[in-house]
Amino acid sequence: MKTMTPDAELLATFARTNSEDAFAEVVKRHVNLVYSAALRQTGGDAHLAKDVAQNVFTDLAKKAAALARRDNISGWLYTSAHFAAAKIVRAENRRREREEIFMREPANESAPATEWEMLRPLLDAAMHELKAPDRDAILLRYFENRPFAEVGAKLGLNENAARMRVERALEKLRAVLAKRGVAATATLAAVLSANAVQLAPAGLSAALATTSIAATGTGTFAFMKIMTMTKLKLGFSALAVAGAATAIVVQHHEQQKLLDENGSLQQQVALLKTDGENLSNRLASVGEANGLSSDQLNELLKLRGEAGVLRRQTGELEKLREENKRLQAAQLDATTRPQVAVDPEEQQKEAAVAKMDIAKQGVLGLIMFADDNQQQFPANIAQATPYFGSSKDLIATNFDLVYQGSITNIVMPAETIVLKEKQAWQSFSGKWMKTYGFADGHSEVHTEPNGNFDVYEKGHMILSPN
Repeated sequence: MKTMTPDAELLATFARTNSEDAFAEVVKRHVNLVYSAALRQTGGDAHLAKDVAQNVFTDLAKKAAALARRDNISGWLYTSAHFAAAKIVRAENRRREREEIFMREPANESAPATEWEMLRPLLDAAMHELKAPDRDAILLRYFENRPFAEVGAKLGLNENAARMRVERALEKLRAVLAKRGVAATATLAAVLSANAVQLAPAGLSAALATTSIAATGTGTFAFMKIMTMTKLKLGFSALAVAGAATAIVVQHHEQQKLLDENGSLQQQVALLKTDGENLSNRLASVGEANGLSSDQLNELLKLRGEAGVLRRQTGELEKLREENKRLQAAQLDATTRPQVAVDPEEQQKEAAVAKMDIAKQGVLGLIMFADDNQQQFPANIAQATPYFGSSKDLIATNFDLVYQGSITNIVMPAETIVLKEKQAWQSFSGKWMKTYGFADGHSEVHTEPNGNFDVYEKGHMILSPN
């Protein structure tokens, strides 16, 4: 019986030699765990779940050398999926509810009847209230359905000790769920084993491996193409917002910029189509061979993954070209209309969104700092400056760091403030507002009628260790 190469050895091989085969094997082993966690936390949205999985495995590729020192990466992948899903879900909700950013209300939906349907929306948040050793034990036993002997080997325990660790962890999970209103029965273990992990869509593993490696700049496709499309998307979004509030002279400037970008887009589409044709030819040549060897089969799978990436990129660029044309038409039409005065309340709302974006960038920078420093937050804002990107000056000037401990000590990340705006500001309605960044990566603007935020802050902050 052939011994399975440990994850740590595969990651070390990838970090040392950029072996796509080694990384693809790691992705294949863990894609179901990551995709299932993402699917639950995105409300069953398969498209968002794939985006979460892509972000997690891209991060894994970037940090392969450091993670190769771990005997077990399941816990890291599960936690990464939790943060990535929270980030994507909040971004999606903000996009859909942009006009209601000050009207956040809890959902009021009746819980489904079956035990799994009651457990599903709460499971991942409850899992992240457990300490890492307990969470790892449950992941290995019930999410990956490993025998106790393997669980013990991963955790450095014998089989009996592993069994006891898992049972204690399961009891702690029951207690957490009970606090959230779910009375987990004796069948909790069976429910988890049967439902916690679903099969990821066919072909997702190969596609994730290819695009994750591409995102590190070491694979067949340079990450520059992906970044080019991302920057263009952001540019178009910014122009769409600015077009409604800027003067005609600025609109004319942006119109010319769009015309220039349109030419660049056409070149990108032509390049991608050429790459796609080359890949199709290579696929055809491989497919014509009778009796494919294992190496040829691996090559075929890689080519199919690359072809899929190209098709998606080409489709995105085609969409961007259409959006470009629409924006050009809107800009030209705007020049024929009288200048409309900007609504001050709309300006204030846009300013609030900008503050939330800055706070969110700050929190994500803090999380990345902790990930590189034994899960420890920085002692001050200045230490994390390299992680803030272009927003570093705005974050340092306008926000205070209010938590300096370990990220593992935060049991309720979505309710715990780690970054707060230094000065409150008053709205047109007379209410005072202040922006906060939370440990799970999201940000909020909180309002108080009298400008006193002490009670709210004390209820959402934890004391840092001395």
